[in-house]
Amino acid sequence: MAVTVTEHLWVPLSDGTRLAARLWLPDGPPAPAILEYIPYRKRDGTRGRDEPMHGYFAAQGYAVIRVDMRGSGESDGLLDDEYIKLEQDDALEVIDWLSRQPWCDGRVGMMGKSWGGFNCLQVAARRPPALQAIISVCSTEDRFGGDIHYMGGSLLNDNLWWGSIMLAYQARPADPALVGEGWRAQWIERLRHMPFWPALWLAHQRRDEYWAHGSVCEDWAAIQCPVFVVGGWADSYTSAVPQLLEHLTGPRLGIIGPWAHIYPQDGVPGPAIGFLQEATRWWDHWLRGRDTGIMKEPMLRAYVEDALTPISTTKTTAPGRWRAEPSWPSPSIDTRWFHPQGRAAEAEPGPAGLRQSIRSPLWTGIASGEWMGTGVPGDMPGDQRIDDANSLTFDTEVLTDAVECLGQPLAELLLSADAPLAQIAVRVCDVAPDGASQRVSYGVVNLAHRNGSAQPKPLTPGEQVRVVVPLKVFGHRFAPGHRIRFALSTAYWPILWPAPNAATITLDLGGSRFGLPVRQVRKTEPGVVLEPPAHGASAPITQLSESRLARYITLDSLTGEATYVTVGEGGLFGEGVQRFDEIDMLVNHGLTRRLTVSADDPLSARSVITQSYEMGRDGWRIRIETEAEMTGTAETFRLTGAVRAFENGILVVERAWDEVFDRDCL
Repeated sequence: MAVTVTEHLWVPLSDGTRLAARLWLPDGPPAPAILEYIPYRKRDGTRGRDEPMHGYFAAQGYAVIRVDMRGSGESDGLLDDEYIKLEQDDALEVIDWLSRQPWCDGRVGMMGKSWGGFNCLQVAARRPPALQAIISVCSTEDRFGGDIHYMGGSLLNDNLWWGSIMLAYQARPADPALVGEGWRAQWIERLRHMPFWPALWLAHQRRDEYWAHGSVCEDWAAIQCPVFVVGGWADSYTSAVPQLLEHLTGPRLGIIGPWAHIYPQDGVPGPAIGFLQEATRWWDHWLRGRDTGIMKEPMLRAYVEDALTPISTTKTTAPGRWRAEPSWPSPSIDTRWFHPQGRAAEAEPGPAGLRQSIRSPLWTGIASGEWMGTGVPGDMPGDQRIDDANSLTFDTEVLTDAVECLGQPLAELLLSADAPLAQIAVRVCDVAPDGASQRVSYGVVNLAHRNGSAQPKPLTPGEQVRVVVPLKVFGHRFAPGHRIRFALSTAYWPILWPAPNAATITLDLGGSRFGLPVRQVRKTEPGVVLEPPAHGASAPITQLSESRLARYITLDSLTGEATYVTVGEGGLFGEGVQRFDEIDMLVNHGLTRRLTVSADDPLSARSVITQSYEMGRDGWRIRIETEAEMTGTAETFRLTGAVRAFENGILVVERAWDEVFDRDCL
């Protein structure tokens, strides 16, 4: 089917604001519309991804529109924060506007990944009349417990990383070729108005109304339209898939593959799948009323991985097999409990009063990989033996039969600590016959949040408390000859910022246990058939240079200080320096991150991020430079940051921030 691409058009809002959009329109009669609505610049930010995906949908007969949110890209206005009500209000107007266009038949679907996966859930909860169905990829139902800022009530170091990226992203100007001479005044206004992103989120260290807004778990029943939710084991947003399948009441389907934070047609680790074909089946069913068989598929199709030697932290493919679950929660999955008795055993709990203590070096976690896998080299967990050595570990006997797991592990712990604020990290590892230890799931809890994150409460030193640690959902098959290891540590750096105390935790073995979601393998498993990946035509791109990626950890044997460094030069996510040929736009994004902490002093923790972003063409060159740093005392956090924006080598705007926040049970 022939498709016409409109590079730039305006979507008018009732307050006079105009949102910038790119449109793929198939020839023929009015068609259903598919909306993707994010702040990452349809012109030059996501162009390389958008073209083969949205072009594919348009070739199947859909009008596809990629809209830049208010205050981003070429759109009017200012962007104040993530997921605010105004963002949703604008989306409601966009959907209504779409439904009334002469090229739209009145039916609208919405899809997105990450930010776009979040907001299509949030918009669905607002129930715009024209919205018929959504596809949410790599998203969360809980903004406090499941996003990039906090995990288990502990502060993620990625809060500063993501906030720094947003400083560069939102410092980019509109393209003068589209908006004309007013681009520079708009750019300066945005730069002067832009918030200090990581500080917005550090100001809310417990689950308050700020985080409840936009968390669809606050009211599952608000979402009534059909939902197709997709995630990957190598991503950090996987738990939303089973949560949404369990709690939504309308039509819903889920897929979990081995992938990182990437659309599944490009999924890494592989195997990638024909996601665009599956999405088209979904859209044809709900937007066209065609019987494509999509709703006869099992509620959850999940990839159960096999063990993989964890020597390399680069994972391009994952061995395993697809499994089908007709409903979720699945009646074929039961929790199997293991008790720490020196070894992890399925027998009854050991005698009461048997205890073990642990105080891990604060750099325990150096084999963790990134909190959010993005599919770039080196971001997966490595061999866990280095972290296992600084943890309490409990191993099963060598397995005589395979153990297949699908779902969420749990650790139920009876413990005490010698400090009021402390962290606990729990890992599940697959230990090969040669001793290699592969992390397959993990979870963390700030022990002040043991009873929830709305009203955290410090521990009473020496007093035993019961703590439930929910771990990341996973799909994994432990093979015969392997062992299952449960590992507990009091730190998990560089994923988490350390608690203010280097605490010793004492575990009561008789009062503790670990639960795995063990799946009963059927004699005849229903088949899962997914086509190989398909794409539309790619955007014309000239590769000007390859990226330089580096990732390393050093340990100073004199001071006990560990340093974690990641470098992405000439392409933050490995894309290299590129020119989008159709619009003659060069893009070059680089970021270096350096985190340090000593073995026994949590107040030594420091995170520093430097970044550059270059874009432009002959005669118009933009360069953005940013720095951000975080340090802490026992009572406060300090965030500093700077942004410098240059046009043709001349400094146009410079911003600086220096903010201090009280630590709130963190």
